[in-house]
Amino acid sequence: MRDISRSSGVPLAGLYYYCESKQKLLYLIQICAFRSILERLEQRLAGVAEPVERLRVFVQNHLEYFLSHPVEMKVLTHEEKALTEPLRREVAEIKRRYYTLAREIFEELRRSEGIRGIQPRIAVLSLFGMMNWIYTWYNPRVDPSADRLAEIMTGIFLQGVCNGHGHRIGWRESSRGNAQAAGRLAG
Repeated sequence: MRDISRSSGVPLAGLYYYCESKQKLLYLIQICAFRSILERLEQRLAGVAEPVERLRVFVQNHLEYFLSHPVEMKVLTHEEKALTEPLRREVAEIKRRYYTLAREIFEELRRSEGIRGIQPRIAVLSLFGMMNWIYTWYNPRVDPSADRLAEIMTGIFLQGVCNGHGHRIGWRESSRGNAQAAGRLAG
């Protein structure tokens, strides 16, 4: 709270007037971030039926939020277990909704592409692992924009999911060669 007070110029007593505790502040950061990510994703997925495109939209939504809110993402990544009940339960519920949506997208993809032998839970958590650490390495001066990163990461994920299973997902080709780029990056 002292760091926030120094950075914002708001006296410590003033911060506690608006936010009764560190727990409440941590809760507000987490719940607002997850609500924003989830609401925007649901809006963007409306009307998108094709599973590969739904996955790309999911990844792009996640990356755009992470890249435009890096401080919040550090809090989400590192302070997840710091909340106490009942605040932890409420944040866990919205995170569960977000994970469930990701899992449903993966299940649609699995069914549409006939993917077998992949454990959905591990696949989806691996995708989150790839996306969630972007704040540690992303450099806007040398790395591509969120939409391009979404294409590349989606391609890497799809190549990994299908690799060795005798089936290649019909990953759409763009003028920028996203499938080729993902294939080169993946292996």
